[in-house]
Amino acid sequence: MTQLTFPQGFLWGTATASYQIEGAATEDGRGQSIWDTFSATPGKTWRGQSGAVACDHYHRVDEDIALMASLGVDTYRFSIAWPRIQPDGTGPANPKGLDFYDRLVDKLVAAGIKPMPTLYHWDLPQGFEDRGGWPERETAERFGDYAAIVGARLSDRVHTWWTLNEPWCSAFLGYGNGHHAPGRTEPAAALAAVHHLNLAHGLAVQSLRAAGAEQVSIVLNPTQCRGEEEAVRVVDGIANRVFFDPILRGQYPADVVERTQRHTDWSFVQDGDLETINQPIDVLGINYYSPTWLRANPDEPESEVGPGTVGIESYTPEGLDFTDMGWAVDATGLTDLLVRIHKDYGVPTMITENGAAYPTGPGADGEVHDDERVAYLRSHIAAVHDAIEAGADVRGYTAWSLMDNFEWAFGYDKRFGIVHVDYATQVRTPKDSAKFYSKVIADHGLTR
Repeated sequence: MTQLTFPQGFLWGTATASYQIEGAATEDGRGQSIWDTFSATPGKTWRGQSGAVACDHYHRVDEDIALMASLGVDTYRFSIAWPRIQPDGTGPANPKGLDFYDRLVDKLVAAGIKPMPTLYHWDLPQGFEDRGGWPERETAERFGDYAAIVGARLSDRVHTWWTLNEPWCSAFLGYGNGHHAPGRTEPAAALAAVHHLNLAHGLAVQSLRAAGAEQVSIVLNPTQCRGEEEAVRVVDGIANRVFFDPILRGQYPADVVERTQRHTDWSFVQDGDLETINQPIDVLGINYYSPTWLRANPDEPESEVGPGTVGIESYTPEGLDFTDMGWAVDATGLTDLLVRIHKDYGVPTMITENGAAYPTGPGADGEVHDDERVAYLRSHIAAVHDAIEAGADVRGYTAWSLMDNFEWAFGYDKRFGIVHVDYATQVRTPKDSAKFYSKVIADHGLTR
């Protein structure tokens, strides 16, 4: 057995997202989001379920913070619901919405937990979508205004701000293949959304810096691509470099622009945009669940990864285990990804999401013995240590998720939490994975 100890100052946390846990969808002036609309559309979510109640976190903040404190976490990454702050996305702030997050931040600080808010985790005010959504420049511009409002209220107590969560999902799942809200299938709109999400990030960084923010960054979900070289290069471009390069280098990859010309001419990129996007950031948030294996197949239509990927298919090698999402378990992909980012971009990173869905519920003893999730977390935390040993500057690890919640289009069918939630009673039960993670935090490492 080898003891893996993490560097001094390495942060341990958990994460959630507003629409997935808060509930209270119509309380205290909250406006409608694209996920409220999407969930109310027949056939879009599992059994037509929505986040209208979710985990009722809006009314159970004290209980949930006590739960985090019992685990010993250093930090908590949560998201702010834009429709709570500006019900239609514009205009003055809704005082009750700001007050909710103000209280949340105060309670976290009092519990010794560093707040790490995400400004946008997919719940766009419906009013913006009615005017075109992320493919429209106005959405990015007003996002900068929203960031200024929230930053002015909370920045004095926030450890790290995250502007956007997984813009790839917002652009390509929301506007490309329609699997997520708002459910559109328009490749040109998806590419315009990519740019305006990047622009929104840059504008929000400027707003947060002006408000005195300590640390500012963005959360990406890069795909660790494996397989045939050309297929990997193409998918890496549309899945990863289309965000990495403008944010960290101030330019879009020429090969991505060229391959997507049949969908759009990229005229939505205006003078000065790339300079705005290329704001200095303090740490790059990385969400990782599973790698992707790729190979050429001339008969394959355009991949759902994004435009410009005709003739490429994904596959999974034999001999791997799978989570309840059908995602292959391979922790070495996380090591490889972190080392690649360090070598190619030289930016510090933090794991902002990592976890696994398994259906395990309470047993006869009332406990949740989720051995598969424990094994997943153990192997991936060790993989982060391997990346640090290889030279990557990794600042923290944030487990997804604190508790079972509304899993977007999958409704309540998939459970990622280290804490079990009985949705009928809202009773929270820490799983064995929570106890394992709590020991990792206490030991500041684990054995392998």
